[in-house]
Amino acid sequence: MKHPKQLLTVLLMAATCTLYAQRNETLLEKNWKFSKGDFKEASQPEFNDSKWESVVIPHDWAIYGPFDKYNDLQNVAITQNAENKASLKTGRTGGLPYVGVGWYRTSFDVPVGKDVTLKFDGAMSEARVYVNGQEACFWPFGYNTFHCDVTPFLNKDGKSNTLAVRLENRPQSSRWYPGAGLYRNVHLIVTEKVHVPVWGTQLTTPHVEKDFAAVRLQTKIANTGAKTKIRIETAIIAPDGSVAVQKANTGRINHEQPFEQNFIVNNPSLWSPENPSLYKAVSKIYADDQLVDTYTTRFGIRSLAYIADKGFYLNGQHRKFQGVCNHHDLGPLGAAVNTAALRYQLELLKDMGCDAIRTAHNMPTPELVELCDEMGFMMMIEPFDEWDIAKCENGYHRYFNEWAERDMVNMLHNYRNNPCVVMWSIGNEVPTQCSPVGYKVAKFLQDICHREDPTRPVTCGMDQVTCVLANGFAAMIDIPGLNYRDNRYQEAYDQLPQNLILGSETASTVSSRGIYKFPVEEKKGVKYDDNQCSSYDVEACSWSNIPDEDFALADDHHWTMGQFVWTGFDYLGEPSPYDTDSWPNHSSMFGIIDLASLPKDRYYLYRSIWNKNAETLHILPHWTWPGREGEVTPIFVYTNYPTAELFINGKSQGKQSKNNSSLKSRYRLMWMDAVYEPGEVKVVAYDKDGKAVAEKKVRTAGKPHHLELVSNHNELTADGKDLAYVTVKVVDKDGNLCPADGRLINFSVTGAGKYKAAANGDPTCLDLFHLPKMHAFSGMLTVIVQSTEASGELTLNAKASGVKSGNIRIQVK
Repeated sequence: MKHPKQLLTVLLMAATCTLYAQRNETLLEKNWKFSKGDFKEASQPEFNDSKWESVVIPHDWAIYGPFDKYNDLQNVAITQNAENKASLKTGRTGGLPYVGVGWYRTSFDVPVGKDVTLKFDGAMSEARVYVNGQEACFWPFGYNTFHCDVTPFLNKDGKSNTLAVRLENRPQSSRWYPGAGLYRNVHLIVTEKVHVPVWGTQLTTPHVEKDFAAVRLQTKIANTGAKTKIRIETAIIAPDGSVAVQKANTGRINHEQPFEQNFIVNNPSLWSPENPSLYKAVSKIYADDQLVDTYTTRFGIRSLAYIADKGFYLNGQHRKFQGVCNHHDLGPLGAAVNTAALRYQLELLKDMGCDAIRTAHNMPTPELVELCDEMGFMMMIEPFDEWDIAKCENGYHRYFNEWAERDMVNMLHNYRNNPCVVMWSIGNEVPTQCSPVGYKVAKFLQDICHREDPTRPVTCGMDQVTCVLANGFAAMIDIPGLNYRDNRYQEAYDQLPQNLILGSETASTVSSRGIYKFPVEEKKGVKYDDNQCSSYDVEACSWSNIPDEDFALADDHHWTMGQFVWTGFDYLGEPSPYDTDSWPNHSSMFGIIDLASLPKDRYYLYRSIWNKNAETLHILPHWTWPGREGEVTPIFVYTNYPTAELFINGKSQGKQSKNNSSLKSRYRLMWMDAVYEPGEVKVVAYDKDGKAVAEKKVRTAGKPHHLELVSNHNELTADGKDLAYVTVKVVDKDGNLCPADGRLINFSVTGAGKYKAAANGDPTCLDLFHLPKMHAFSGMLTVIVQSTEASGELTLNAKASGVKSGNIRIQVK
């Protein structure tokens, strides 16, 4: 008898030998031609595209700019911000040229006699797919994954097939930068006639406990016919690669119903953010005893419970969501998906102590969901920002009645096997919530979720609390989600039958990295001449709040389930509070991390509370203030320790301890009367026993001297896709950051890599991301370099007038 690991090796070798004959899935990445503009005959094979631009997919045609306020100038009232009168909105979608028609063309070869499906992870937007001049499918929603059976349109003689895709973005179709083009991956799937279709399995874990878990796998088989006998052999592969259990169905006719297999997994390794264990169900499909397909379903074993008055339980353990909301753009990379960029975002969030992601307000790219499975992030996946009533003139409401169910089904089938997904959202701040019959639309969407995936609850981000409490909308949703309105949590809890409240969107504190405003006062809706916001983390919009309010709600009430902060990262567009005639501001300021993937001060406030396994000790502001000598310059400290002592040039300013004298005093240490004098600020932190356990220093910077480069990676994979994020700082001769420096820095890359993009996190900066030069902001910026497909060494060089150059070397293997 073979050992389980030996058996696995045999199974995998057999699968490898027959893989191409059964199923072959490839990415259509290279050899694409692109042109913006409409072309009458571009769908036809004989069309001449030789003068079009050669591009690699994923591709975002609009991220290259230029920025211009007339690209997206709108005279509108933003109803979700309680505006009743139209005003001139600038930078609402990032000031980028995303509007218009674009065409993509390529070709692909497939063996004669196979079934062929094209799967698009996202195409922005109104996609029309043509194969050999014939329209194969139309899918309007740019955020959804969709697929087309293109078998009927293939050349029967084995000649190469022409694929053409027409996309169109209409003006006023989004409230943020949506991206443009084939911005997510395109898959070519080749199978036998009898096969498992796209998303053809549904795997659930009906019973989970420490000693064993029940696993149920349902598998759809396409084109079985009335008499075909199907046999399925499935092996459950444990996280360590061993075969946990295997089972075969005897051959039978199933009349195109899903085949069901049930397994018991002993001593399961349960999935959680702290232990993201993943299993695989590897199924071999036999039709009349002929092996026709091998299909793998990755999954996790974990239990979910949402208990009235108690909250959320994962694997029987109570926890509160420490989550963030994120739009889909990757800052200077635009909407074009890149796995390395997504991974870096998640690494930063993980270090902050974040354990959950809300995909606001759109369906995510599959790569993000896969990474959340692997890295340990719970997910709330959300499809829509509007339903049948418009927010944007050309928004999704135009398609809702005809397409909403199809879009929901695709989303649910795509991600219902992913263990990271712990709830579905059906919408965000939809105007329909205040309709007397709005609950019917919500029930329609919630019922789809329950039908297609009965294992997870449904929520909805609701901001009109008076409406949804009065009209029954909130009472009908599985999990009531409130966007802001934290002063009404108690009222909602008292009135709603679920006895639970989720902070589906919280805070929306605004700040600019490295910018500090005086006097330091908690303010809402404040604007400054420089179009920036203060990084003392005490400013919010008229409808939002500072983080401390949400921390207290989570700490003080069992029935609050935690929060999803708006937002983890700054994103292109929606530049509140500078959204009304405030050009050149064109990106959000809500992010805990800025558009350049550089943490703001607020990052360390969240980290000091959320990351229970790491030391946090962070001082703000910087200490280089020429002209402020003798003036009050408050100092804040964000730390996981209860007490700290502040020293300015060696003189103690006293100890501060977290206390309940004010909301901010519960979570921050603040020396409001500190006076600026050049030199050194030192903070010493004390544990609960009064022992000095850590210290941090910030010094006044001297004259700018050189450029300092630090990379998040010293090695890259030679796949032409991997990225390194290099932080570039302007520093003095001792290495102290020069926090007011904004000089232009030029870049060049030699060797086994190329310059990809740069960003500085300044929401008012109009430097183009793809050009190898960028102004520093608050003394810093980020350069992104990309590997080639050849091994070697890449060197990034940085030069600027008046300071010594810098460089960094990265190995590509």
